[in-house]
Amino acid sequence: MTGTLAAIGAGLAVIGAGLGIGRIGGQAMDAIARQPEAGGKIQTAMIIAAALIEGAALFAIVVAMMGGE
Repeated sequence: MTGTLAAIGAGLAVIGAGLGIGRIGGQAMDAIARQPEAGGKIQTAMIIAAALIEGAALFAIVVAMMGGE
């Protein structure tokens, strides 16, 4: 049973990360469409934020899998 709960926790972490990165990408595209001259700065900030979300999701997956043992 604990393995199943760990898999559910890992799945929720991945879904959350996907939603977060998708929202960042969408908002960045909106911002670049409004101010094309700021595209480079926006893209840099977007990549950094996506990497932070991905790192937090990876940490959550590891914690979920460790809790399943």
